[in-house]
Amino acid sequence: MDSERQSFVVQAPQAGRTVLSALRDWLPGQSWSALRKLLAARRVLVNHALCLDEARRLKEGEVVELSGRAHRPPPSVADVAVVYLDADVIVVDKPSGMITLRHAAERDWSIQKKALQPALDEVLPVLISRREPRQKSSDRGIYSVHRIDRETSGLLVFARHVSAQQMLIAQFKTHSVERTYLAVARGDLAAQTFESQLVDDRGDGRRGSTSLPGVGKRAVTHVQPIERLGEWTFLKCRLETGRTHQIRIHLSEAGHPVYGDTKYGMPRSPNDPPQINRLALHAATLGFDHPTDGRRLQFESPLSRDLQELVASLREG
Repeated sequence: MDSERQSFVVQAPQAGRTVLSALRDWLPGQSWSALRKLLAARRVLVNHALCLDEARRLKEGEVVELSGRAHRPPPSVADVAVVYLDADVIVVDKPSGMITLRHAAERDWSIQKKALQPALDEVLPVLISRREPRQKSSDRGIYSVHRIDRETSGLLVFARHVSAQQMLIAQFKTHSVERTYLAVARGDLAAQTFESQLVDDRGDGRRGSTSLPGVGKRAVTHVQPIERLGEWTFLKCRLETGRTHQIRIHLSEAGHPVYGDTKYGMPRSPNDPPQINRLALHAATLGFDHPTDGRRLQFESPLSRDLQELVASLREG
């Protein structure tokens, strides 16, 4: 198989068919057993989430990706840490490899099927029930405020009722929420600010910056290097705005893609260090005003162990 990433959009001929059958259309030279091995090797993603079920039915418009590398087994509820919990909000530390929200096309999956690849919004009720055993599960909901990429680890806040959700979303819109990320990016970066207008399709089906006047959404990323690591830089990125894939796009377009970024990065070089099978991006700090009493809440998440090991290996050369 080609070692580089391939992407396919489900069209009418594949809609309603299984992912295995659709792959047979897109990769006609591959046998059924070879395609099953791709699924078993954790190299097939649907809507950017790992797909392990060859019988998964596809819907028109969904995106199926064939990765050039095996992804790690999906994390479980045991890998999610509750950082803060009260009647209004819950702050959690998400592991890499877990999607923030279940895709709409997968919400009618069976409980057993969902359990193979848990989504963060689905495991939160379990975690809350352990902290609040006397609270009825129906008394509090889980309301999304923002999300981070599947391969990104770190901090997120969810609201527990609609009013809190609206107040938190308003803070994100006014950019009063503090968010910093730790990343490993290719090359030597100086302290700088990236600002551009981001569009959903830059011409190749991926998000990116545009120079067309009056088009796109303003995106601003402030970058501060922490340590040079040979051909890489360990850095801190502060979001002034929070557009989808903003850090990854800004760094990639500047010639400094994030380590492990198979979507916006460059093909791996023989001189690259061993792949850690994830994106080297971690949501390290999160600060916002409490939606009920206005207290400023500030949270920090230490760099995950696999990223600590990556930085150490790059430091050693």
